[in-house]
Order: sequence, then C-alpha cells, then structure tokens
Amino acid sequence: MGLFERSDFDKLLGQLPGVTLVDQWDARVAKVGGKVFCLLSDHDPLRLVFKCGEGSFDILTALGGVSQAAYFAKRQWVSVQQDAPLSHDDLIAYVGRSHGLIAAGLTRKLRTELGIT
Repeated sequence: MGLFERSDFDKLLGQLPGVTLVDQWDARVAKVGGKVFCLLSDHDPLRLVFKCGEGSFDILTALGGVSQAAYFAKRQWVSVQQDAPLSHDDLIAYVGRSHGLIAAGLTRKLRTELGIT
C-alpha cells in the first residue's frame, strides 16, 4: 500500500478519527473537523501535502523531492513528491502528526464529538 495511490490514501487516512475525504483543488483532500491536514494531488507528478512542525519542516525540506507547499501557510506545510527519499512508514507517521496538529486546534467539544482524545 502507498499513500500515493488514491485507494490506499482513502483507506489509511480514513482510519484516523474524525476524518472526511473530499475532492477539492484537483486533489483528494483529507480533513479533520472541516480543516485540511493532508492532500494527494490528482496529477503528475503525484505529491502529498501535509502540515508539520518547525523541526520537521527543516529536516524534510532538506531532502530532495520535498519543498514548502505552495498556497499553504509559510513554513508549516510541505509538498512531498512520490520519488522523495521517505519510507512508507515515515510518510504514515508524518501524516498522522499532521492530523494531530490540526485536530489540536479544534475545540474540545468538536474533538469529543469526532472521537479524538
């Protein structure tokens, strides 16, 4: 399974609490509480975009195939091309952290309603 395949993207991210998947911006977009935490582009070159912390941003953007994501908040979002030197497990972990970062900004009431602890 790979996050760069739409069916796997949907299956893996859909398992996270409170996630909805929509088609938006020529991409498959994963949201939690109505807020974007990850997207998969529809067109080549395939890329994943997700939020990360400052330390992770510096580490990730030093790699080939990873850059600051266009149209997203400065220094908080990365765009990862399919050929970037990141393992499947690393990508899953980063996307899981992105979910957590976005979910943390939701109200306590909404997190409870979505089953996020």
